[in-house]
Amino acid sequence: MNFDRHRRLRRTSFMRDMVRETHLRTEDLIYPIFVVEKPDVKAEIPSMKGIYQISLNLLKEELDEVVKLGIKSVVFFGIPNHKDPEGSGAYHDHGIVQEACRLSKQLYPELLVILDTCLCEYTDHGHCGLIDPVTKDVDNDASLPLLVQTAVSQAKAGADIIAPSNMMDGFVAHIRQGLDEAGFSHIPIMSYGIKYASKFYGPFRDAAESTPSFGDRRTYQMDPANRLEALRELESDELEGADMMIVKPALSYLDIIRDVRNESNLPVVAYNVSGEYAMTRTAIDMGLLDEEVIAEQMISMKRAGADMIITYFAKELAEKINKGEI
Repeated sequence: MNFDRHRRLRRTSFMRDMVRETHLRTEDLIYPIFVVEKPDVKAEIPSMKGIYQISLNLLKEELDEVVKLGIKSVVFFGIPNHKDPEGSGAYHDHGIVQEACRLSKQLYPELLVILDTCLCEYTDHGHCGLIDPVTKDVDNDASLPLLVQTAVSQAKAGADIIAPSNMMDGFVAHIRQGLDEAGFSHIPIMSYGIKYASKFYGPFRDAAESTPSFGDRRTYQMDPANRLEALRELESDELEGADMMIVKPALSYLDIIRDVRNESNLPVVAYNVSGEYAMTRTAIDMGLLDEEVIAEQMISMKRAGADMIITYFAKELAEKINKGEI
């Protein structure tokens, strides 16, 4: 009797390694770091065990570890001392992420620095743009010039990649034009163009101190029920000049990652967001899951089509990759 013997290729660990289709490398990992303007702070975020708010004067130790582990890329999020309605700290030439970028480039010029381009961490209302005084909603077009200023100030500080996460219509086109006119045509845009209005962002808002003081972000972030809308966002951002496309969140949106991979030749970035990190970390700490589930989750994102992954697990994963455990 003839039947398929699929188990032949699973018989030994070396055999499984040889035929493995999807791989996770340290080069695929982007590590998020929260930097604060206050000095002498290294404070663990209560909802994100193992992740910290870090002052500039303590940042070197964190970067030392990242580089030693072989992680090639970091993304900085900033928590300023002062917030105002316009989010002026975002586009100040000596803002917190700008200074973190400069320090990183002094210490490790080869480390790829990505800067989050948004206003929410810097506004006193917590939204990603200016508030229209009449509608009390975010004013899309009035916010765009400030986002351009933010991107240009970040490029001046030495950012390798600008990553706008604000979800304003036209943000890629305006930022691309602004960067080009300022002499930064060589700086790529990693667009958060497919960003859902997800409940998985809760711990991040604790970490970045960016919870909206009123309302929510559903008028500018995407409805989690929509799939085709992601392809419209993808098309717009490609036409406007995006160089890479982020899908955020990742685990509940693997179908969207696959759709983007099928429809586009742009590099695709999965953002393994704070809520995904927190629930997995908690389940492992409670003994409900084995820590190998972390790598399994990342492989699922790569298998779905992601080229890179922004993840708070980056250091743990890099350590295991270096030991040959993944």
